[in-house]
Amino acid sequence: MGNFEATVTVDVGEAALYDYLSDVGNLPRYFARMTSATPGEGEEVHTAAQLPGGQQVEGNAWFQTDSSARRIEWGSEGPNSYHGSLEVADAAGAAEVRMRLHTTRVPDDDSEVRQGIDDTLANIKRLAEQQLS
Repeated sequence: MGNFEATVTVDVGEAALYDYLSDVGNLPRYFARMTSATPGEGEEVHTAAQLPGGQQVEGNAWFQTDSSARRIEWGSEGPNSYHGSLEVADAAGAAEVRMRLHTTRVPDDDSEVRQGIDDTLANIKRLAEQQLS
């Protein structure tokens, strides 16, 4: 069972960063491997992604935001129990983003999932510091 957690500090205000991250339209910009995200009914989001081997996959997921806690949660139905969260917190004038991910598809030390998380956090830092500073 894979449980992953990582953080990054971003040199922007936490409110602006949360607003950027919680916009479904921005998901493909910062989520590694995601190629599109389209809002559906309620909390539903239709997503497409390119897997490390080049395979394109599509599916429906749920996406929930809590602006008072500056927390975003997502997941998808299916056998892998896939779900995760992003939390944005104040870090002395900057913002700290904590990403958590759970899936039963891989073990805790899966290097591809770890690389995807690292790439996603690097994208968040780069894009936010370029666009929101």
